[in-house]
Amino acid sequence: MSFDDEMKKNPAGREQSSDDICDCADVHENLVEFVERTMPPETELYDLAELFKVFGDSTRIRILFVLFEAEVCVYDLAEALNMTQSAISHQLKILKQSRLIKGRREGKHIFYSLADDHVRSIIAEGREHIEEM
Repeated sequence: MSFDDEMKKNPAGREQSSDDICDCADVHENLVEFVERTMPPETELYDLAELFKVFGDSTRIRILFVLFEAEVCVYDLAEALNMTQSAISHQLKILKQSRLIKGRREGKHIFYSLADDHVRSIIAEGREHIEEM
């Protein structure tokens, strides 16, 4: 395969159609300038990418779905998800560090819930998106 043919492949390795490739090398300066003015700072983009990485683990997604419905303690989560308390605690720590969940102490128990309505919206929008496909 030639270098040009290799360049026409997309990241998944599938051939791209001719509709996916521009036939000219013209740069749209106004668009580029607009993007440069409106692009968030690199630190913000990095933080956003890190946040989305947290959603990249199915155990954490399962925990978030439970918390979408109810405030629960680690033992309830472990039972509901058929996992060990230790495994759940590890994932809760990651979710809490990412400010996706919060804990509320009641006696000897800590009850976990979604941190705010933004988390609820992210989950709902994600579900809506995959249901469209």
